[in-house]
Amino acid sequence: MKARWALTAALAAGVLHTAAFAPTEFWFLQVLALAALAGLVQGSSPRRAAALGLAFGLGWLGSGLWWLYISMHDFGHIPAMAAVLAVLLLALFLSLHYALMMAVMAHLSAGRGAVARTALFTACWLLAELSRATLFTGFPWMASGYAHTVGPLAAFAPWVGVYGISAMAAAAAAALAQLNWRPVAAVLVLIVAGQFLPQDFTVSAGKLKVSLLQPNVKQDEKFNPDLMDANLELLTRQIESARGQLVVTPETVVPLPWDVLPPEAVARLQAAAARRPLLMGTFLGDEKAGYVNSMVLMGPPGVYAYGKRHLLPFGEFVPTGLHWFVDLMGIPMEDQVTGQVQAPFQVGALRLRTLICYEDLFGEDFVKSAVQGPEAADVFINVSNLAWFGTFMVQDQHLQFSQMRALEFQRPFIRATNTGATAVLDAQGRVTARLPAATRGVLEAEVEGRRGSTPYARWLAACGLWPLLTFALALLIAAGLRKRAP
Repeated sequence: MKARWALTAALAAGVLHTAAFAPTEFWFLQVLALAALAGLVQGSSPRRAAALGLAFGLGWLGSGLWWLYISMHDFGHIPAMAAVLAVLLLALFLSLHYALMMAVMAHLSAGRGAVARTALFTACWLLAELSRATLFTGFPWMASGYAHTVGPLAAFAPWVGVYGISAMAAAAAAALAQLNWRPVAAVLVLIVAGQFLPQDFTVSAGKLKVSLLQPNVKQDEKFNPDLMDANLELLTRQIESARGQLVVTPETVVPLPWDVLPPEAVARLQAAAARRPLLMGTFLGDEKAGYVNSMVLMGPPGVYAYGKRHLLPFGEFVPTGLHWFVDLMGIPMEDQVTGQVQAPFQVGALRLRTLICYEDLFGEDFVKSAVQGPEAADVFINVSNLAWFGTFMVQDQHLQFSQMRALEFQRPFIRATNTGATAVLDAQGRVTARLPAATRGVLEAEVEGRRGSTPYARWLAACGLWPLLTFALALLIAAGLRKRAP
């Protein structure tokens, strides 16, 4: 195939890859799209393979992260073409992981047999996924394994986690691309065997009625000083009307440092929290020490404050040398301080652990809350504000990431968001209750906490992602050293 058409095909396969993720459940498209890339890379020179990997990544991440345009253009007031260019540059930067590993794949696979080529592609894809997840603070949004919160590979979540599933999907894709029965049969046997793996590793820890608030405040109104009093009044009324044993607001629902709130507003919130615990998003700190994106618990359980620990580049901390870009967007509270480790809090019989926004992408950061110990939790709480990015795709994508964490750790998630997706997920990642997007309301629901730990949680807590990295490198070396096929 001519280089131009091969690059176009890789770009189109990347876009098809995006279609496998939420809001669809077309998990099989992820494998087919990746099989197309594996087929295109096969027999290519390292330089051409790198270009194909770059084109695939651009199609995938450009179409999957397009909603960043909304934050930059609609709310940051960056010119449309500049915002488009910024999204494309980010997609290209993230695609470098895949370009590099496809070049390695092409270099090592020349003259190898079908089984070796399948192993090499699996290893290279896994290394690319792990490097994107960890380097430069990590940005694993839409890692390929997330497409498999449904389908046969979901059975492996409590055993190998999202990146293990990414490797298995890569093996399936590479096997299909070889058009050889041996790797296809091996992968099929593995997937079928996985359907018989034990799946129940946790037990019920009790139930809790929760009230999850969705204020639906538009992003361009959130920090408007002329509207803050009215928004705070509406928020307070929502809190006062809640009926659950625990009330949860989205992150930064009070877009002001806690110590500058009017005393009468604080008193009213404290009165509402006296009837039932209230977990509320605000900022803690001061100008000298810096401000922390925090969740403050008010009410009977006592003093508790969780500060966000894994900060978002550009939105919450500014990479060196790029203040000029953030200044163009005028993001409020754009350079924040990292929060401290905080043990879960308890309501009734259940222990709950807070996660703020995209912290739930980094299961390795909070896995200690999914195993026995002082940080153990029965329920995870994710709070976020996705109003920056509109309502299409981004909300369902983020919900899908929480679903994967629920499958991996067999813990329920409750999600309180500003504009969506406010929802309750059970320990199997199923949505048991959800508010419609872009509506103001309170989701009254019940969640069942779980105790115990999955095999994945146990080895991740003990070793981090190193076993997967070691597996990928060992596979790469073993496949690379195999005798070349005649």
